[in-house]
Amino acid sequence: MITIKQAHLHVAALSHMGMVRKNNEDNFAVSAFQLSEKDPTPAVFAILCDGIGGHKAGEVASEMAVNRISARVARSDGLHPAEILSMAFREANERILASARDNPEQKGMGATLACAWVIGRRLYTASAGDSRTYLVRAGRIQQLNIDHTWLQEAIEKGAVDPAKVKDAPNLHVIRRHLGSEKEDQPDFRLRLRDGETNEQMLANQGTPLLPGDVLVLCSDGLTDYLKSSEILGVMQKTKNLNASVKTLVDQANQRGGQDNITVVMLMMPWDADKQSWFI
Repeated sequence: MITIKQAHLHVAALSHMGMVRKNNEDNFAVSAFQLSEKDPTPAVFAILCDGIGGHKAGEVASEMAVNRISARVARSDGLHPAEILSMAFREANERILASARDNPEQKGMGATLACAWVIGRRLYTASAGDSRTYLVRAGRIQQLNIDHTWLQEAIEKGAVDPAKVKDAPNLHVIRRHLGSEKEDQPDFRLRLRDGETNEQMLANQGTPLLPGDVLVLCSDGLTDYLKSSEILGVMQKTKNLNASVKTLVDQANQRGGQDNITVVMLMMPWDADKQSWFI
C-alpha cells in the first residue's frame, strides 16, 4: 500500500496516563493509505495496544506490537486482510517473546490488541485481550469484539452474574494476548448482533460501513469506568469526535483513573447533504 497524508475517515484519538500510574503503557497508531498506484481505493488502519507485565515492560510490549503490526500492514497490498493480520500478529508475538527472553526485566510482558482496518467502506477487525472495538450506528452501540478474559468465560458458562461483575474475582485476568507462548493468532470474530454464532461472526469480516458509522477503539482504562451505553450517551451529547474523545477520557479520570486510558474514533463521512452524525 502507499502511505497518504489524508485519511478518508474522520479520526480523533487521545491517550492519557490516568490519575495513578507513573507511565502510560497504552500505545496506538492510525495510518492512511491507498492500495496502489493503479488502485486508488483508500484504507485506514487503526491499532490500540495495552501493555501488561513488569516495570515499564508493558510499555515496551505495546509499543513493539503497534510498530510491528502497523509496519507489516503498511508493507502489504491490502488484498487479504485476515492473512496479513495473522502474519503481523505472529511476527509481533515472536518479537515480544524474544525480547522478553533476552531481557530478564521484561519477563512476562505482553499486550492486548484491538485493531480496525477499513478498506474503502469495508471493515476488518482483529483482537486479543480486553481492549475493545465498538460500532456506533444510528443511535446504537455494539461491541464488535469479544473480551478474552476469565470474567467473560465465567459469564458465558453461567458462573458469574453479569449484574455483579464489579464484585467478581479475577476481574482482569486475560486469556489471550500478544507475548503469549500459547497463542499466536488474533480473534477475527466480528459481532454485529448479539447471539451470533462463531461462524456468523467470522463471516462478518469485510462488512460495509455506512455513512455516519463511528468505530471506537479503547483500552480497559475507559471501559472499567464507563458502560457502553454511557459511551454512546457522551457521543450523542457532544456530536463531535474530538470533544467525545476528550470527554470520555475526562470522565474515566473523574471516576478514579486507576489505569491508562486510550480512545480512538474513526467515522465514515456522511454524504454532503447530511449535517449530523447521529440520526
